[in-house]
Amino acid sequence: MIYVTRHGQTNWNLEKKVMGRCDEPLNDKGKSQALETKNKLLDVGIDLIICSPLLRTKQTAEIINGNRNIPVIYDDRIIERDFGEFEGMQVDNFDFHGYWNYYKNEQYQKAENIQVFFKRVYSFLEDVVKNYSDKNVLIVAHGGVSIPVTCFF
Repeated sequence: MIYVTRHGQTNWNLEKKVMGRCDEPLNDKGKSQALETKNKLLDVGIDLIICSPLLRTKQTAEIINGNRNIPVIYDDRIIERDFGEFEGMQVDNFDFHGYWNYYKNEQYQKAENIQVFFKRVYSFLEDVVKNYSDKNVLIVAHGGVSIPVTCFF
């Protein structure tokens, strides 16, 4: 079984800033959200946690893991989409919906192309399905990563 969760809240989330590769930590609410997720998963036998290597996901995974000593693997393929020139902008200050339109397939100066992003996440998911089909895996990633995850399954 594969379980997927997003990192807890950060201050940039509160400020409605676009956050891709920025290494923003969890705020107090984000830590509380991770603890709530931990409590919801206490009765689930998680064999492995696979986590984005960014700080906010690492913190979320550490809180969820607690004293359970579940092995954690970090995988760059589930880092949030690179927002490039849009990093730190307010969502309302650019075409956010167009940015996430798979069929528009916009090419940007610095930001990661959506189809390249999907391909990266699909590669990760194919490996998880292939290598851990007999395990309960918790993926700790980002809101943007959840889009290709949903499409994949």
